Amino acid sequence: ARSVSDDGDTTRFLWRLHDGATVETVLMLYPDRATVCISTQAGCAMACGFCATGQAGFERQLSVGEILEQVIQAARAAGDRRVSNIVFMGMGEPLANYDATWAAAERLQADVGISARHLTISTVGVIPGIRRLATESLPINLAVSLHAANDQLRDQLVPINRRYPLADLADACRDYLAAKNRRLSFEWAMIDNTNDRDSDCEELATYARRLRAHVNLIPLNPTPGWPTVGSSKARVKAFAAGLTELGVNVTIRANRGTDIDAACGQLRATTVTLSSKSSAKLAD
Repeated sequence: ARSVSDDGDTTRFLWRLHDGATVETVLMLYPDRATVCISTQAGCAMACGFCATGQAGFERQLSVGEILEQVIQAARAAGDRRVSNIVFMGMGEPLANYDATWAAAERLQADVGISARHLTISTVGVIPGIRRLATESLPINLAVSLHAANDQLRDQLVPINRRYPLADLADACRDYLAAKNRRLSFEWAMIDNTNDRDSDCEELATYARRLRAHVNLIPLNPTPGWPTVGSSKARVKAFAAGLTELGVNVTIRANRGTDIDAACGQLRATTVTLSSKSSAKLAD
């Protein structure tokens, strides 16, 4: 199955794999290029409550071929717009499927021709994976889904923080920067009256400045079953302004595809029954 946004610039694919598992891929079109957001697992075991994928639980790892095929199929759909950026930021935790994720990254660089500086692996903070990435040959970009900059709140929003707390995560990120000299990004889903307060802004700024990290603020798409809602546009802008005043580089990510269930896992969650007629197949 695929859903296309009203403006035609965002397409979400829902793939049915050979064993019936389903995963999502997002193609984002820009005037002269395209970005593909790919999944590395069917489901996810990280259990972040505001994430539709996390609510659905973990099914299985994807193979290298299943990860790569998402890019190939999306590139075909992109037509004459070159796929210039790949983000491992779809369903699943890439560093919990490390071997397949890294093999796919190597193939994308060597065989598809996407340079390492246009590859980004996102993680909720799996420290052993970050440290292993620092030893690899390709200097890819690292994005950490942070969402809170104090351990008490992050324990609630991102449960793996209880195993890998913020101080240890900062050490791993610092070592990665030293080894690769690539940009570190923090992803921050804006949740109303949860992590969008002035105190959250100050904590994030302190944490990000020490690591020279760029912050991406993500307006939160509504997710069934999560009791809170995304921050208002005005609050997102004010939060961004506060970070800028505190010396942090910040971007408000364009909230693309809300009309097509474009938050990760939403299309899968809202598509109750898949048939061979209504869903695309992805090769194993």
